[in-house]
Amino acid sequence: MKIVPKYSLGQNFLIDTNIINKIVDIGKVDEKEDVLEVGPGTGNLTREIIKKKPNKIFLIEKDKLLYTKLKKEFKNKINIFNEDILKTNEKDLSNKRLIVFGNLPYNISTRVLTKWILNDDSNFWYKKLILMFQKDVAERIIAKTNTKNYGRLSIISNWKLKITKHFDVSKNCFFPKPKVESSILSFVPEKKYIKFKNVKNLELVTRIFFSQKRKMINKPFKQLFYNNNEVSNRLKINLNLRPQNLSKEIYFEITKEYEKFN
Repeated sequence: MKIVPKYSLGQNFLIDTNIINKIVDIGKVDEKEDVLEVGPGTGNLTREIIKKKPNKIFLIEKDKLLYTKLKKEFKNKINIFNEDILKTNEKDLSNKRLIVFGNLPYNISTRVLTKWILNDDSNFWYKKLILMFQKDVAERIIAKTNTKNYGRLSIISNWKLKITKHFDVSKNCFFPKPKVESSILSFVPEKKYIKFKNVKNLELVTRIFFSQKRKMINKPFKQLFYNNNEVSNRLKINLNLRPQNLSKEIYFEITKEYEKFN
């Protein structure tokens, strides 16, 4: 069966064996672990995961042709689903916390990540996420306060996950070759983090602030609080600052204040 990569699904298949092995090594997979691979493509990473002999392997593949190929090749070594990851309920897959591998299509990578962060409760369904992103997206995820890449994605991603950048991946490691470089990040749940009444409020607060990221924060404060000066004084926030000047912890405090009145 000849596989032709589909541009509409953002398919770029990882073909570099050295990089594939380095990615699998990050997961520290053994026979006790259940593994989820998102977007396995032609199965290059899957073959290496199978060699680690995990307890169970789950694959989510949206492409019907690839799904059929993988099912035929790996048979009972895998549990494969022909689904869209954005519509999958991952908690139904296993009663264990999963090690997740994902060479995510560039066009949905941030939507998948924010789904896994914002739609989860304190009982994480994953033990570790090992994900590949377009390099500039990865830089936004790990960006620090007072840098140009710092924004909503940085704050939400670092809310309850410890993030590690492992290495960059050359576009020459893929077929077809993408136009950009990639980066491998891992995400491990934090034991302690700020709890919100509704995690969507963090998304709302950061959206309001960063929709005007070059302007001072007095205007977003007025949008969120009728007593904006009182709140800013209590939190000791200078309203002449700009959104990128506030740490993620400050955004968590602002969200908690917002929830007191909403």
